[in-house]
Amino acid sequence: MPVLPGAEPFASDPEEGSREIGVVLSHGLTGTPQSMRAWGEHLAAEGIGVRGPRLPGHGTRWQDLNRTRWPDWYGEVERAVDDLRRDYRSVFVFGQSMGGTLTLRLAEERGDDLAGIALVNPSVTTLRKDALVAPYIQWVVPWVPGVANDIKKPGSVELAYDRLPTRAAVSLTALWRLVRADLGRVRCPVLLFRSPTDHVVEPVNSELVLDGVGSDDVTDVVLHESHHVATLDNDAPRIFADSTAFVRRVHAARADRSGAARSTPGTPA
Repeated sequence: MPVLPGAEPFASDPEEGSREIGVVLSHGLTGTPQSMRAWGEHLAAEGIGVRGPRLPGHGTRWQDLNRTRWPDWYGEVERAVDDLRRDYRSVFVFGQSMGGTLTLRLAEERGDDLAGIALVNPSVTTLRKDALVAPYIQWVVPWVPGVANDIKKPGSVELAYDRLPTRAAVSLTALWRLVRADLGRVRCPVLLFRSPTDHVVEPVNSELVLDGVGSDDVTDVVLHESHHVATLDNDAPRIFADSTAFVRRVHAARADRSGAARSTPGTPA
């Protein structure tokens, strides 16, 4: 199916010879790269390489999403990571909502391949009662009301499906279970942005992540002026600035450690 205008993936690289930091930005369930594009443009303007993949089943029509499962979405983000790792010294993954779920799974599975991660209202569970019956109705009820456009800022609109495909949602719950079980395997630096007034992902999600990750470097940022899609909301400038500072700090620390290792007597150059 044709891709909706504005839902296209994006990519940017700085000038040759200055490829130090690369970032993959993953959108959420039913969303598109549009929700991450301004963030990517900010990073690119700072000389950072960016990849904003369009997850399979997204940005066309909602029926397509019901034909995909979480390994399809995960694989697309993983390919973007591998693409950046060929040319960049430090690779980070940023994810919003389900994009945060995928980001956490990558940190659990890929370990030292990632320099760090940034999460915006990540999902790892839900308190919605209808989620309990979704596995039993997914083949007869193809969709439920959508979760898009939870944005406080007037005039800001998320390009996303107006409904939540049931089979895709059930697959996400399977990913949640895996991610929650392995949170302790996340050892890289973590920057987490969370909105107290989020009508899609309940506060318990960020609490579980903050309590469960095994990293010694965790930064918790509260977004008081945004709802769920914070990258398109009032706090977007803070997300963009703080995440830029985060990747530069982590990259510099990695470079310092690498230099120290090379200068240690007996260590191969």
